[in-house]
Amino acid sequence: MTVYAGKYLRVDLAAGAWAEEPISEKDVKTWLLGSGFAAKLFFDQMDPTLDPLHPDAPLLVFNGVLTGAFAPTGARSSWCGRSPLTGIWNESNLGGHWGAGLRFAGYDGLVITGRAQNPVYLWIDGQEGVVTLRDASHLWGKDYFETAEALLQETDVRAQVAGIGPAGENLVRIAGIMSGPAKYVRTAGRGGMGALLGSKNLKAVVVRGKQRPVYPDRKRFLAEVKAQNAEIRDNSVAMSAFGTAGGVVGAEWHGDFPIQNWRLGQWDEVETVSGQVIYEQYLVRHTFCHACPIGCGKEVEVLGGKYATPRGEGVEYETISGFGGMLGNANVESIILANSLCNRYGLDTISTSAAIAFATEAFEKGLIDEADCGGLTLAWGDPDVMLALIEKIARREDIGAVLAEGVREAAHRIGQGAEDFAIHVKGLEVAYHDPRAFVSMAVNYATANRGGCHLESLSYWNGYGITHPDLGYPEQLDQHKSGREQAKLAYDYQNLNSVFNPLGLCKFIIKGKVGPVNASNLVNSALGWDWTPADLLAMGDKLFQLKRLINLRLGVTAAADTLPKRLLTESRPTGFAAGVLPDLDLMLPIYYQLRGWNTEGRPQPERLRLLGLIDDA
Repeated sequence: MTVYAGKYLRVDLAAGAWAEEPISEKDVKTWLLGSGFAAKLFFDQMDPTLDPLHPDAPLLVFNGVLTGAFAPTGARSSWCGRSPLTGIWNESNLGGHWGAGLRFAGYDGLVITGRAQNPVYLWIDGQEGVVTLRDASHLWGKDYFETAEALLQETDVRAQVAGIGPAGENLVRIAGIMSGPAKYVRTAGRGGMGALLGSKNLKAVVVRGKQRPVYPDRKRFLAEVKAQNAEIRDNSVAMSAFGTAGGVVGAEWHGDFPIQNWRLGQWDEVETVSGQVIYEQYLVRHTFCHACPIGCGKEVEVLGGKYATPRGEGVEYETISGFGGMLGNANVESIILANSLCNRYGLDTISTSAAIAFATEAFEKGLIDEADCGGLTLAWGDPDVMLALIEKIARREDIGAVLAEGVREAAHRIGQGAEDFAIHVKGLEVAYHDPRAFVSMAVNYATANRGGCHLESLSYWNGYGITHPDLGYPEQLDQHKSGREQAKLAYDYQNLNSVFNPLGLCKFIIKGKVGPVNASNLVNSALGWDWTPADLLAMGDKLFQLKRLINLRLGVTAAADTLPKRLLTESRPTGFAAGVLPDLDLMLPIYYQLRGWNTEGRPQPERLRLLGLIDDA
């Protein structure tokens, strides 16, 4: 026994069969686990001709090395494969308790292929050492909340559930994978991995076990965890109190908060939808993922009124940005209900709200009308239309059938210039941090392996004064000035963040001042390794490069390393970031040089050899 389990389960749904596969210590030291090991398996076995929703297209679900341990936030699992939304590499990361449950059941991951003849769910009973595929026909069509409750009753009330709602069943390409009971839902949201489950007729994966990690020096690890937990708590007071929603007002002040599909610069009503307002009025309790010292989760309830919402997971920054600022909607209770509906149907709140904002602008410009929208009149700030469109997307009804494809494909189908305001990178709707406020994010979005993803660098945190001297950033940089500093900021933070999913750690502890030194100390004390901070960053570089190699095989070129027209050519008209535009033409060549890529965006053999990667780019 070790900290990690040392094996994974390969499941063929078409054959109704499964087998255990070993994971060697050498593989873990070479690729880590999580999205690192998943990317290596995918690269070695991938067929670029397979559609993401083809039965043979794999879903690779892997815990990080420290998932299930008591490392700070050692909770994360990565749901990986070819995105049904973008067609390129995707890793959607899940918190909560499911990953720990899988580790306790005796596995580090799953590789799932095939399509079951009828709906099924996978039950991994580590208590009894049994793996079974069970009929889920009675659950097909049910929302995620109903599904989770039923599965806990059918298996074990202490089990952990991860599954899909109607959106995943309907192959909505912005569908996520949900986990936890209704009152505590976590989501592997981005990239449409819920549609991948739906395409396989797999409703859910349920896990339960009794194994626990074994540490080479438990006392040493406990001491390291105790010290780091204290430091993380000291640096995460606001996050503990208000979650990510507590940053809404500050983001709007910085020009980081998107408004009306990224067109406006300021929003006077932002304070009405802030986390401070929400959790003063609607908070039931704080919630924690496995081994988390922060507790950013919040359970909320809206009692009575037009937008009454049962007790459930609270709203985060991205959800408030999407269903608030992006739509000009200042009705806070409708935003809470929108979040609940997305969790119930199994939808990514970022892509769903972006799709609705795109549709609202298309309606405003006369490119679609009431006949397309099932009689709805789309307008900014209308919460009832917003809520109706969430259901239409989940069920693929009327305009919802178009929006269910994501904004890139929706714009292609609508045409008439709609591509100009479809805000995505490589098909993934851009997360709600504005690269015109923090220009390093322009470099990150353009090069991030899954598309418009903020989590691949989080470099905007430097602009909020969160410094990391051990990464080379003891001070805040000028976030509006395009140049080498900002290109390197994106590069360095990408390398740091690239190891967190493979380690199974939540990236919020980076905000709590966990940089390369503390992260490598956690690894060494948990596993008995002798990593330096430089080793950790080199691993981040290696795994980032591996995913780039995957994307090159899937057709990504340097031409795709760009931003939507609006974010490159239309500055915010007012506010702190007014007039700022990122100079990607200046920064991207600098980034390519740092990354060891040629002008075509291909990693060069000398860099791949240096990192211990394959040398055929």
